[in-house]
Amino acid sequence: MRRQLNTLYVTTDGAWLKKDGANIVMEVEGEERARLPSHMLESMVCMGRVMVSPPLLGYCAEQGISVSFLSPNGRFLARMEGPVSGNVLLRREQYRRTDDPSRCALVVRNLLIGKVHNQRAVLGRAMRDHGEGMREADMAALTHARERLRRISARLLQEDDIEVLRGLEGEAAQAYFGVFDHLIRAPESTLRFKGRSRRPPLDAVNALLSFLYTLLTHDCRSALESVGLDPAVGFLHRDRPGRPSLALDLLEEFRPVMADRLALSLINRRQLTKRDFIQLDNGAVSLREESRKTVLTAYQERKREELRHIFVEEKIAVGLFPLIQAQLLARHLRGDLEAYPPFLWK
Repeated sequence: MRRQLNTLYVTTDGAWLKKDGANIVMEVEGEERARLPSHMLESMVCMGRVMVSPPLLGYCAEQGISVSFLSPNGRFLARMEGPVSGNVLLRREQYRRTDDPSRCALVVRNLLIGKVHNQRAVLGRAMRDHGEGMREADMAALTHARERLRRISARLLQEDDIEVLRGLEGEAAQAYFGVFDHLIRAPESTLRFKGRSRRPPLDAVNALLSFLYTLLTHDCRSALESVGLDPAVGFLHRDRPGRPSLALDLLEEFRPVMADRLALSLINRRQLTKRDFIQLDNGAVSLREESRKTVLTAYQERKREELRHIFVEEKIAVGLFPLIQAQLLARHLRGDLEAYPPFLWK
């Protein structure tokens, strides 16, 4: 079994996690609710009011099991990990490359080529799957957005200025999210998408997207750490205290395929409805506890699906793609690959 797929999510409010031999035990109000062997785990994610005993934290650090703490709506709070492994020479090359704008731009360009390609693919797949039932105006809008993304992809190939590349990413996001609502087939007005809102998410769709992006960021960070890269020092995202910039870089290629499409499936298949969301006093919208479990189950199932990786030329579980891309980035930084090959969804 590949460890990259093994993440334990704890969402039960008031849960107490402790160590019992080589097992992780969850108690709620003094009653044992779950017990899981730890030897195949790579990471543990605690969401909401979840408490972890000091002996278990120490054991996880010794065993290389990272522990992340998220707020009830999926916002990252903290992360605990043991001694950092990895090649110091690889990290030094990572730092040198990010400090050199021209060399940094080569990585950023390919990251964005992958992201824009996958955004375009998501729109194209929706048009093929639901084209017969779409209004003519919706099809026209999606066709225009796909063409705009195609032109942006062509411009990315010609650019080597990192600030221009960042600007093109903004144009692509505007084109993509500008038609995202056309992909939602649910009738409820509360499940419509009126634009991206992040901190806090102001509607149900943004709450779902932000929650999925948080889960995916965790997986990207774990993948980078597993190959010896520093997840805090990125190429596309500027360095900021407490921000996993390189994990956010890697996330960009996977957002459309692993998060956006899953969000659309959950809404369009009626697995989530307006009853699964709650509006907080500050105007933010959040998933209910039971609904988070629905999303987590769907996310784990999605990670088990297999897709063909174009560069590796074999079928691989979707959940392993961040690890594959992290390995390819490390190989590029070491000089084994001339360029970083982006993840392209077909």
